[in-house]
Amino acid sequence: MRLLLWKLVALAAALSASQVQGTQHYPRRPAKREYDTHNYYVVEHNAAKGASISDVAGTLGVEVVEQLGELEDHWVVRTPKPSGGLEVRGLDPVLEAYGALRDVALTEGRLEARSEEEVEFSKRLYHSIAFLERQELEQREKRAPPPVRKPPSVAAVKKQYNIEDPYFPQQWHLANDDYPEHMMNVTGLWAEGITGKGVLSGLIDDGLDYTSEDLADNFDKKNSYDFNDHEPLPYPKKERDHHGTRCAGQIAGVKNKACGIGIAYESKVSGIRILSGRITTADEAIALNYGYQDVSLYSCSWGPRDDGTKMQGPSYIIRKAVLNGINKGRGGKGSVFVFAAGNGGHKGDQCNFDGYTNSIYSVTVAAIDYKGQHPRYSEACTANMVVGYTSGSGNHIVTTDRGKNECATTHGGTSAAAPNVAGVFALALSVRSDLTWRDMQYLCVETARQINPHDPDWSKTATGKYYSNKYGFGAIDGWAYVQAAKNWKLVKPQAWVETPTIQIQKGTMDEHKEFEGGEFIDVGGVTSTVKVTKEMLQEHNFETLEHVNIRVWIDHTRRGDVEVELTSPNGIRSVLAEYREHDEAKSGFPGWQFMSVKHWGENPIGEWKIRVSDQETEDQEGYFLGWNMILWGTSIDPKKAKLYEIDRHDDLLPPSRNGTITPPRPTIPPPAAPDAPDNHGNKPSETHTTLEGKPTADLPHDPTTPKPPPSTGWLSDLTNSKQNWLLGIVGIIILLNVAGAIYFCRKHFGLWGNDPNAYDHLPGGESVPMAAMDGSRTGGAPQTGRRLYDVVEEDENEGSALAPRAAGAATAGQRTGNAPGRSTGGLGFHSGFLDDDDPMTAAQTAGVAAGGRYRDDDAVAPRAVPSTAKVIPSAVPPAQVSAVPAPVVGKLLEDSSSEEEEEEEEGTTSEEGNVWEDAQAK
Repeated sequence: MRLLLWKLVALAAALSASQVQGTQHYPRRPAKREYDTHNYYVVEHNAAKGASISDVAGTLGVEVVEQLGELEDHWVVRTPKPSGGLEVRGLDPVLEAYGALRDVALTEGRLEARSEEEVEFSKRLYHSIAFLERQELEQREKRAPPPVRKPPSVAAVKKQYNIEDPYFPQQWHLANDDYPEHMMNVTGLWAEGITGKGVLSGLIDDGLDYTSEDLADNFDKKNSYDFNDHEPLPYPKKERDHHGTRCAGQIAGVKNKACGIGIAYESKVSGIRILSGRITTADEAIALNYGYQDVSLYSCSWGPRDDGTKMQGPSYIIRKAVLNGINKGRGGKGSVFVFAAGNGGHKGDQCNFDGYTNSIYSVTVAAIDYKGQHPRYSEACTANMVVGYTSGSGNHIVTTDRGKNECATTHGGTSAAAPNVAGVFALALSVRSDLTWRDMQYLCVETARQINPHDPDWSKTATGKYYSNKYGFGAIDGWAYVQAAKNWKLVKPQAWVETPTIQIQKGTMDEHKEFEGGEFIDVGGVTSTVKVTKEMLQEHNFETLEHVNIRVWIDHTRRGDVEVELTSPNGIRSVLAEYREHDEAKSGFPGWQFMSVKHWGENPIGEWKIRVSDQETEDQEGYFLGWNMILWGTSIDPKKAKLYEIDRHDDLLPPSRNGTITPPRPTIPPPAAPDAPDNHGNKPSETHTTLEGKPTADLPHDPTTPKPPPSTGWLSDLTNSKQNWLLGIVGIIILLNVAGAIYFCRKHFGLWGNDPNAYDHLPGGESVPMAAMDGSRTGGAPQTGRRLYDVVEEDENEGSALAPRAAGAATAGQRTGNAPGRSTGGLGFHSGFLDDDDPMTAAQTAGVAAGGRYRDDDAVAPRAVPSTAKVIPSAVPPAQVSAVPAPVVGKLLEDSSSEEEEEEEEGTTSEEGNVWEDAQAK
């Protein structure tokens, strides 16, 4: 009996050890989803508040399904879909239960019928739910290559070129006989035996055909999963599901007699299928961490639709998953995320409007073709780090295709540029597996090769390197990159400095994305400055600069008209947003975060200036409400380094974490010599505001230009000068009333010896009080009364839907304002596929670049106008947010994702859709 007992104990221990081992080395395979019959939710649980996840689930009436991938204290829960009346009325029992819980927890003294124990328990439950979100299926789009004009069939190609051998001779990105300086430059590394052994790349895409002879030997089953159909193997089932297989072939196509060869042809690839249908944010978050201890890098050629109308980024849960991969992936060295920049360049799109590509955690890859020229589909922005070779000038990428032994000859776009760069990364990690995610980015900056040096888009940075919004720091060079990696000294841990948020003219935006206040974007734009000091850097353990994040709050009736640029203390200018012809959105920039790598290595001490302008059209207008920056870089003392944590409310104005700055309105100095006119012939003026809120300069307002009006409200929104006038007039009126009362009393009680009719007239010469009454101007008297009337009149007009926000709006060129409580509208998701035109060469676009759509010419003086930035100094760390505000919790995700749309051109093939970042040509 004892022997049997010991055997059972040993067996239990073995099973336990096996489970622990499985937890350590195998990704958590998610439970199959039943979206047709159940609603799913994500709950972020704060156990420290005293309620268990079981208590939370019981109160909400949900079933706990599993932990949300690798995110600790995040749970996927579900409940059967409501039926009958609830379904018809669109009511959600879970969200209703949370609302009832909130009412009990936050209503003090008004629920006498409830026991004190019940109230306390409800409080613990409510504060134990840090975040609650219902899951809705959404569509991500593949970065499909541009369509090929009249594509030849495989048989025609074989006959034309008499091809009988594998396709390596056509893989010009590996060996380019026509333009030998334009290729990935990796074949010399193969001679050294550097072929990617021991490195696993995850293809987050539309599946991976592991039955292909060109991929079967390099397929990693353990770290693969199908999130669209919730199956273990990511086989591409739909007719158009060949994108992920093609990208995988670029990285790890086996060296054999099938098709072509991959850059890291002895590395492994896993397939993580998310692009073949709609998925929830929870599944996307799990996918981005799937197998993140084994997977070294993730290749992502997808994003919002690249049509120049979208501005979208990852949700809170997805951001947390990416950060989780950065902090914990590869044993703490960080997952490497490679993203395609996007294929909407020819439609005016810019990669800084994509929250995945403009993330500091992404290596964003734009495109160049086999001649080294810039295809016009490739999106430009200050988030581009490097360019990779891909389609253009009539040539394409040849790689593996879906099927037993099928090859693709028309692959391209930024969709193909990204996996080519990922292949180089796989070679480097096979030599130096200890490289962190930031080391990989440093190597890009240090080894990228400048191409087309005469392109006017290039500009010199503060460190002497050259940067281009189109090319980043240049073309990736496999040989130079890996050779540098061999002896690379690891960088110190990350540090950051988050500046206090500047509120301009009391600008605010709440959780409903309702705007209030802000500085009117008048002719010449609005500028504001923030000062970074040496003491700030030392306080935050900050040594050298890498990325710069800029968050802005801008309300505008046409988002595409807005232009934003940032100038560093060294005069280096980052163009963050340019005019977008097709962007008609009225939602503005509700706490949108831009990113720039152009200031890499620069000394950040001094004044940083932002300038927001628009196209100055009569029927459109906007307001600049506020901004802040985060400077990212290396730490001074690695022992003091800490991990960054995401604030879920960082897009509110004022934000919940870093405090705000609200300086007083600057006084107007005596007239100074006018500045040189800008490109529009306007003479800029500006307000400089230090972190202490002290204005340093302000040019006088042109009296011929209508002044921007106060924001909604009355006395609280008046300028300081008008407030002083108003208070003075009120004081005079009070004194007059007191004097009148005394006079009346004395006359009434016979205490005054004058004629009883004398009080019918004001004393002679008292013209100022009279003017204050009716606004008339009595000869030579001060115009105090007129000023008071103007103030009141402007405020009264403010409340009228027909009244302009700016005084004197009837003047030609003046724009009208919108009502208080301005709303951003909604940011929908994307669906469908786009068609790209043939790439335009760098030579053809040189003239366009010179004109400045993306030109970063530091010598060009930006336009500017006076701006009043308010600053509320705050040295105290913000309080930890323990619960989600009621209006935000349980907010349904907008599911504007629709069935795939396909645009076809006569004589061309239709494009594939790609998801996360680029939309077509990746």
